[in-house]
Amino acid sequence: MKRFSQLAIPYLVWAAVMLVLPMALIAFYSVTEPGNSIFSFSVTLDHYVTFFTDPDFLKILWRSLWIAVKTTVICLLLGYPVAYFISRCGERLQSRLILCITIPMWINMLVRTYAWIGLLTEGGLIQRIVSFFLPGERELLYTEGAVLLGMVYNFLPFMILQINTSLCKMDGALLEAGSDLGANPAQAFFRVTLPLSLPGVVNGITLVFLPAVSSFFIPKLLGGGQYFLIGNLIENQFITVGEWNFGSAVSMVMAFIMMLLMAVVRRLESRNQGGEGEKNY
Repeated sequence: MKRFSQLAIPYLVWAAVMLVLPMALIAFYSVTEPGNSIFSFSVTLDHYVTFFTDPDFLKILWRSLWIAVKTTVICLLLGYPVAYFISRCGERLQSRLILCITIPMWINMLVRTYAWIGLLTEGGLIQRIVSFFLPGERELLYTEGAVLLGMVYNFLPFMILQINTSLCKMDGALLEAGSDLGANPAQAFFRVTLPLSLPGVVNGITLVFLPAVSSFFIPKLLGGGQYFLIGNLIENQFITVGEWNFGSAVSMVMAFIMMLLMAVVRRLESRNQGGEGEKNY
């Protein structure tokens, strides 16, 4: 046991340097104001007060949460049927379908998002198809719909893979038992399949919502700077404006929201596992 604990030391050192230290610096910057010299500073909460009292910043936060919710719901509605279909296929076909879903993920997300610019721009393939069925000038690029499309495209595989993993781990004998007890396919799905797949659904929601709410380059590329989200605000404060203290405060607000959501997800997971244990007992 002692040998295994020693093997964890390099990881603990790496985590402290790459994770804990940057977060500590961001937290420090968020509650301080630089002074006249390099080592002088004053403690203040003005950056948090500015964020929560400015209606424009609160609007950006709400917009980010709302588009993340829409992205998550769409990914769930599209991803669950696909994951269910894959889980019902043979093992050989399952591997091929999973490969088809994961192949686009081998390409850098930034490159994949750039590709949508060519598809949605005027004269692009999707623009031509839409114009053919719906004549008239319609702007597809640099809209909320383009940002939402880019997010769903990039994050949908995470939802499918998580749900498919839960469905594949499910014991098929449970469905046979439900059928023997007189359950029709719909009843077997809602009473057996859906409850057993909830851990995958919860994990998929987490893996989609968290990156969606903090995404900055998808809105920047497909929104053209006209659709400003909280990730763009943080990037703008650090890179363009140079307000590291205020940017750190916004980052800490988002970190708190994400940790709160993860705590809720963990609570739901533990409650779901406890409920399953009681049912099995």
